[in-house]
Amino acid sequence: MSQQETSKSSGPWWREKFMWLVVGGPSLVVVASFVTLALALHFPDPVLEERVPEASGVAANAKLPTALAPAQKARNHAATGSH
Repeated sequence: MSQQETSKSSGPWWREKFMWLVVGGPSLVVVASFVTLALALHFPDPVLEERVPEASGVAANAKLPTALAPAQKARNHAATGSH
């Protein structure tokens, strides 16, 4: 390459399009993460309380629907196929 070709293609760093591609993507992700953090701190999710109706003379956990069964019990039920 000649000296003239080298100096002709180089310019200020902010005029290089590839530089904006390399720096712009990660910079956009950092800005988006701070926006997400601000939204999460400003609008926190409410804490949900599980209320199980008391059955007369029966333990409250015995009447839970299968959707609310603990993970271990549900997994074992799926693996064995028992009712």
